[in-house]
Amino acid sequence: MQALRADQTLNQLEPLLAFFASFVLEIPLIQQIMRWDMTVLRESPWYQEILQEGIQQERLRSLERILNLRFRDIPLDISRKMEALSLEQLDELIAIALTVNSLDEFSQQLPN
Repeated sequence: MQALRADQTLNQLEPLLAFFASFVLEIPLIQQIMRWDMTVLRESPWYQEILQEGIQQERLRSLERILNLRFRDIPLDISRKMEALSLEQLDELIAIALTVNSLDEFSQQLPN
């Protein structure tokens, strides 16, 4: 670990090693070995990407739930279009889904 911390390039591997170690070791043991805490992980670009993806998936599920409650089944083509949208687009569509009068009206608001 000392060699990893001394080299600026290799130092960035510490969060990655800790991540993989978490599959076979208990978190407190990993923290003890690596003197690693969640702050290191939260600063990792991987963590940020995983977090962003999780938020995006949750927004997609919320949008699908709203549409299912309001209009019943969602056609597959609409579902596929929604899966490709950004977090910002999903947020906008949630507001639209709550105010439109029909699924057709909603589908007209979908980005191409």
